[in-house]
Amino acid sequence: MVSSEKLIIIGASTGGTEAIRSVLEPMPAHAPAILITQHMPGGFTRSFAERLDRLCRIAVKEAQDGERVLPGHAYVAPGDAHLRLVRSGANYVVRLDDGPPVNRHRPSVDVLFRSAADQAGRNAIGVLLTGMGKDGAAGLLEMRRAGAATLAQDEASCVVFGMPREAIALGAAEEVVGLDDMAARLLKRVAASGRSQRV
Repeated sequence: MVSSEKLIIIGASTGGTEAIRSVLEPMPAHAPAILITQHMPGGFTRSFAERLDRLCRIAVKEAQDGERVLPGHAYVAPGDAHLRLVRSGANYVVRLDDGPPVNRHRPSVDVLFRSAADQAGRNAIGVLLTGMGKDGAAGLLEMRRAGAATLAQDEASCVVFGMPREAIALGAAEEVVGLDDMAARLLKRVAASGRSQRV
């Protein structure tokens, strides 16, 4: 049996720490599981996750290899490892690896997004936030082609519009959303997909 749990998959770089906080803080305790790749050096991601955990109603933690992905939890990629989503029976689990950098980054947003496209398909919602470069654009397109809902942060609210701009140019983003509206939009997409699955 394949899990039908919804998942929110977030990628960010420059300016992303505050953007991620803006998305996570409004999330209710029963929100879907959230997986996050934020470009950040090793050693900083745990304190980043702990700060978010204190601010949010959901539980936020640095991801650990092999742990089950649970609703109401957010998992932040460690600063020196790629984060992947893997299906295990009816559940999803976290996989970490220290493979070579992708798009010059480890963790790479593309690695996370591609795993979500492959393992979760239409059960995932992909979000590409502020950041320099193009990491995540191709992966977000793979998610969209796999049936996932895909959102990109708008230029006006980005610190650096590079990554969302690349995704929009590729046709990877179904919607372009301001940061202040992102959490509400995500929750609406989750609710809408839940209704369509029950029909």
